[in-house]
Amino acid sequence: MHDTAYYLSEPEYRSSCVVFASPHSGSDYSPDFLRQSVLDRHAIRSSEDAFVDLLFDAAPDHGAPFLKAAAPRAYIDLNRGVDELDPAVIYGARRQGHNPRVTSGLGVIPRVVANGRAIYRGKLTEQEAQDRIDRHWHPYHARLQALLEESHDRFGQAILVDCHSMPHEALEGIARRGQPRPEIVLGDRFGASARSDLVDQIEAAFTSVGLTVSRNTPFAGAYVTQTYGRPSRGQHAIQIEIDRSLYMDEVQIRPNRQFATFRHILRDVIADIAAIGTDRTRLAAE
Repeated sequence: MHDTAYYLSEPEYRSSCVVFASPHSGSDYSPDFLRQSVLDRHAIRSSEDAFVDLLFDAAPDHGAPFLKAAAPRAYIDLNRGVDELDPAVIYGARRQGHNPRVTSGLGVIPRVVANGRAIYRGKLTEQEAQDRIDRHWHPYHARLQALLEESHDRFGQAILVDCHSMPHEALEGIARRGQPRPEIVLGDRFGASARSDLVDQIEAAFTSVGLTVSRNTPFAGAYVTQTYGRPSRGQHAIQIEIDRSLYMDEVQIRPNRQFATFRHILRDVIADIAAIGTDRTRLAAE
């Protein structure tokens, strides 16, 4: 695996306090990593937020930076803390209390991909796990924090929009009887990671293009929203989960016929979100 930790797309002129990020769309699968795994090149991608980096790539056109992971989620999960180590896949690791994510194999160095399929034949050394964290986790999060600090310094607040996708089956049983099934889930840790009016504006951006939105169920946000959401300090974090069936064939892991149309629709959503807290928002309201 090469040492590129992230890709950053920046606007020519920074006019938005919003920072878009995608920690799970990385797709740099090295031959060495693939040789380590019992999974083939297709199966190992099942927990990847495939194509999310393409869905949100218009962010710089609207004055907002877009930070994207390089390494795949199966290699290292940037939406986990460095202490979320799994003894079942890392020699010498010590479990830090009860953590359901680690127990299920989804720690910072994942043991499984979607549907609980094991990634490795055996365990990794503690040194290898630490090397991955040093080469990928720390640089990504250092850059993310720097972008948020730049936003706060320039605009008086920072809004992190953490971009994800969810399997269509994850939404089974979520909708109330007689209500439409949600297509977008916004996670703000039940109000702990972002001011409610900001989440309202993000929800309105999606509903204005006809998408059905729910909040915090079944995804309220994980490490990133918990860590970076500090509303009392003017730093907010909102997780966005998009139903993968809207834009991709989940079995083949490739864009479906609606991909281009959905990507175009999202450009309006991105523009509205990037405008939050700017004169563009007020002008639109007037």
